[in-house]
Amino acid sequence: MSENNGICVIAEINSDNSLTGVSLELIGAAKELAAKLGGKEVSALLIAGNKDLNPLVKELTEAGANKIYLVQDEKLENYSTDLYSHVAYEVINLKKPEIVLVGATTTGRDLGPRLSSRLDTGLTADCTALDINEKGQLAATRPTFGGNLMATILCKKMPQMATVRPKVMRKPEPDPSNVAEVETINIDLSGINSRTKLLEVIKGCFNNCAGIDEADIIVAGGRGMKSAENFAILEDLAKALGGAVGASRAAVDAGWRPHCDQVGQTGKTVTPKLYIACGISGAIQHLAGMNSSDIIVAINKDPDAPIFDIATYGIVGDVFEIVPELTKAIKESQLTAV
Repeated sequence: MSENNGICVIAEINSDNSLTGVSLELIGAAKELAAKLGGKEVSALLIAGNKDLNPLVKELTEAGANKIYLVQDEKLENYSTDLYSHVAYEVINLKKPEIVLVGATTTGRDLGPRLSSRLDTGLTADCTALDINEKGQLAATRPTFGGNLMATILCKKMPQMATVRPKVMRKPEPDPSNVAEVETINIDLSGINSRTKLLEVIKGCFNNCAGIDEADIIVAGGRGMKSAENFAILEDLAKALGGAVGASRAAVDAGWRPHCDQVGQTGKTVTPKLYIACGISGAIQHLAGMNSSDIIVAINKDPDAPIFDIATYGIVGDVFEIVPELTKAIKESQLTAV
């Protein structure tokens, strides 16, 4: 354990050569953990093809990274489990961080377990909170038993690893004065074969699902919407507000909305400025995905619905009467403003 030092975030790059939001969120979380460990180093690992990484290095630096490791090779242009896990394994073996954090994205959920297996260490997956306990160990918290309990898990081996769900941590405010040391690391990939080959990227999207992750305003519907057709009134409200439409698991399971619209433990975690929950009772699994929203407005005809316990504002009534009136009032106010 004495050989290991610092916290390393494995940053992820989108197809448009931008950083995923969770990469910056993890840098912020790592800074807080590092402070509790006595001000230890926060590093970021960037794995990529032969592309310009300067804008990403700048973002990671301003987010608070102290060191940034770059591994570039034309074979790394697209994500490959075999190649990326080999690169990450080699870098971590070389730099020996005591904590490794990975975003719980599609890529991270594939890379994290493979990497922890190669490192012969543990991995706490899909975490919603991170802390340092009195012994200086990473205390990683995640939902368990269908979201009914929260378990805090410790790892006795080094490095301690966790994948963290996007949007559960806050992005740090950029600090242009921060300076990071950038180191290029050469990894020999000549003897490593990828067992998969990317043939084509097909972007699929239903309705607004591409915007729900980053939307500042979300209008979400649950079982109380009664049918897929009734989501039209939520779409009208979302359009008037310039927001996106989300759904509870019950609505998705009923086939009323696609899974990419689902908010909750088994869907997406969102932190909009305004979250309007329509006909959503407030099961703990759903609350886990949206309870960090700045303002929560709940509309439900059941005054005892759990959603009201966390709502900033609650409206007891019929969504089919209230939502159209709310949409009408917003449109009228916009016309008046013009």
